[in-house]
Amino acid sequence: MKKFTLNIYTPYGHYLSDQIDFLNVRSEEYNLGILPDHSPLISTVTICEIVIEKDGVRENYATSGGVIKVENNKVDLLLDTIERDDEIDLDRAYAAKERAENRLMNTNLEPILVTQSKLALARAMNRINIKKGNK
Repeated sequence: MKKFTLNIYTPYGHYLSDQIDFLNVRSEEYNLGILPDHSPLISTVTICEIVIEKDGVRENYATSGGVIKVENNKVDLLLDTIERDDEIDLDRAYAAKERAENRLMNTNLEPILVTQSKLALARAMNRINIKKGNK
């Protein structure tokens, strides 16, 4: 089966480089299923689960968002964060969820803090859902 190159970068450096069969990520508007020979594309990536398939093996990752570029059988993901499902600390994710929920219960919270708390809650829930779905 034909493959394509995937490179993942974070602010901490080069996270992954591999030849893969399939990639699934989520943008603001839709799910992106990437196969070899995909049309050129640049898009944002939201807080979501990333699925990478190679030789029949599926790996699931949590991300807090970033950018995807697809061109000439090469995909570059520039992500704020990424964690493979076995790297996710479930206790830490639950603690982050609780902190965000507690902040959101404060009715006097400034709008920017409401937005930050909602994003923190979404990131925590994404990690929890990915970890629990892959036990």
